[in-house]
Amino acid sequence: MRSLIVLTLLAFLMMVATCYDPFLNRRRANDFIQPDTRLEGMSQERIRERMKAPQERQREMCEDYYPCELYAYRHGYAAAYRHYFGRRRTK
Repeated sequence: MRSLIVLTLLAFLMMVATCYDPFLNRRRANDFIQPDTRLEGMSQERIRERMKAPQERQREMCEDYYPCELYAYRHGYAAAYRHYFGRRRTK
């Protein structure tokens, strides 16, 4: 029984000696891990895919409407978008 108490006390002292703080704050738990820059670049690319440029959105609208697409082949997508969708009023 006495050896069990001594071993428990030694285990507790080893934990205190080796660990800075056995009860870490949740916000500081992963501070020691440095983020991988390659993964950051990949996530930034995914964000760019989600947020398209206005010209890309206009081109996709024009491609979905066949007369606009035909007009775009002759005059360009910017002129075709202005011709078919530029006069719209938004509230």
